[in-house]
Amino acid sequence: MTDTIVIGAGLAGAAAAWQLAERGHHVTVLERTTPANEHGSSHGSARIFRYAYPEQTYTDLVVRSKAGWDELQRTTGTRLIRPTGALDHGDIRNPSGLATVLEAAGVEHELLSPGEARARWPQFHFETDVLWHPGAGVLDAGSTVDAMLSAASATGRLEVRTSWPVARVERRGAGYRVHSATGEVAEADAIVVAAGGWLPALLGELSLPSAFLDQFPALEVRQEQAYHFPYREAEDAGTDAAPWPTFIFKSRELQTYGLPGGRDADWRGQKVAQFNGGKIIDSALAQDGVVDAANRRALVAYAETFLPGVEPEPYAETTCLFTTTPTEDFVIDRVDNLVVVSACSGHGGKFAPLLGELAADVLTGTGSVPAEFRVTAQAGARA
Repeated sequence: MTDTIVIGAGLAGAAAAWQLAERGHHVTVLERTTPANEHGSSHGSARIFRYAYPEQTYTDLVVRSKAGWDELQRTTGTRLIRPTGALDHGDIRNPSGLATVLEAAGVEHELLSPGEARARWPQFHFETDVLWHPGAGVLDAGSTVDAMLSAASATGRLEVRTSWPVARVERRGAGYRVHSATGEVAEADAIVVAAGGWLPALLGELSLPSAFLDQFPALEVRQEQAYHFPYREAEDAGTDAAPWPTFIFKSRELQTYGLPGGRDADWRGQKVAQFNGGKIIDSALAQDGVVDAANRRALVAYAETFLPGVEPEPYAETTCLFTTTPTEDFVIDRVDNLVVVSACSGHGGKFAPLLGELAADVLTGTGSVPAEFRVTAQAGARA
């Protein structure tokens, strides 16, 4: 007998299902297509795991999250994070400020001059100081969703219903009734909504109080674009090769990030994208998967200047969804027995196990979340 429904089987939803099932809850996951499908934000095999943030809160949360990753990898016997280390540079990235935060969190790091960094990583071009932290890596999003659902299933308390597009939620006594777009119904005492890019279209259909909705931050959904540039040196490719580091570059003209591509890009190049460089759409329903030619030209020009170790012509390209709040903080909050876990603002993947823990804590009343994740803290953030 289900007592909790989780809407969405991406990273956040799968994490919530895992944590709740581990705590004895009987969980039903309702997924509009299939877990970690290519239409959402949790597909593929390459997302950045990093510790470097300008805010101490987030770096400390990554440290907490890593314990969850270690547990998940141990219990499922699956390697989900590939160690690579990470580089941060650019005239507004503030590597020295990031180093101060990492120092306070006890995270290993080095601060290097441009020349020192170029000598160590000649495949990059640096014009500012560079922060290096070796504990970073690349996480496999799709395999992580599978691992969390597998761990939840091992408890005997999980059901996953696929091809189940949620249309609306209604209060029914002390619990909830969920209606699908195809006429199906599911009932439970409590609900966790982890709908990602579908949340803007669904938010008004959750039977939430008007006061809560009025305070909810504006959600911006972007169809982001990423490009896979082949390595110039063949020995840089392959799953067993010493991997390139991930990187974040921020200048006044452009903000980019990159990481070694995973199995879905044949392991043979660096995946590079512009942060918040995609077009704004109403919700995930409006995505078309078409890459913008001007964005492609901008990233090719970036590769030509800052990535001398790649051929500046992408061999593959893709789109994905970012659902972002104005402050880029997450939303994890509760009304009655319904918890909203969204949006992850383009940087939530590394926190996946912890997001499930926080959602379970809030739902069961056994813990809390950082104050900035509450809707009241983001009230008025409408632009």
